[in-house]
Amino acid sequence: LSHVHRGTLFEQHSLSVLQNSLSMALARVGGRGDGGVDLQGWWWLPEHPGRGGDARMRIRVLAQCKLERRKLSPKSVRELEGVLLRSMAPLSSGSSTSISVDEQLDPVVGLLISAVPFTKGTVLRAHSSPIPLMLLHLPPPPQISLGDKLTEDAPSMGTFLFNPALGATHGLLRGHVQPRWE
Repeated sequence: LSHVHRGTLFEQHSLSVLQNSLSMALARVGGRGDGGVDLQGWWWLPEHPGRGGDARMRIRVLAQCKLERRKLSPKSVRELEGVLLRSMAPLSSGSSTSISVDEQLDPVVGLLISAVPFTKGTVLRAHSSPIPLMLLHLPPPPQISLGDKLTEDAPSMGTFLFNPALGATHGLLRGHVQPRWE
């Protein structure tokens, strides 16, 4: 498989996991001219977690999927921060990832998805960011070979982290949502 085809398969795998496990309604936008965004859409969360009811809060999600052989460096987080800042700018850029006037009031979260674990420096960089971020280590399925043994016995889920700007009591989610797999 070509590198582009493997990347596309990883994006589709990521999309499936996010939709089926995290109540995200996303679309794949990766490709030439994508503005650094592979997946975008909405994360639908209960308005008041733990109270029940049907009210949902929508959060805009912009995701980058990285199918690399080596652990991602802090550079990947800085790159995602730049993509998010650009997307939040008023519609001056005309890019497909710019947020419309109606959507500018909705909160935005960046999601960095990696086929390999994150370095300590990457986690620390995300943790220190003032922008709400999620890091997801999602081992690729066996059909997406990286040419090594990485995918043979890979678990279906790896690490899933929120930075304080997203998950802390002073963050976007006010400490009401915690990442965990059951």
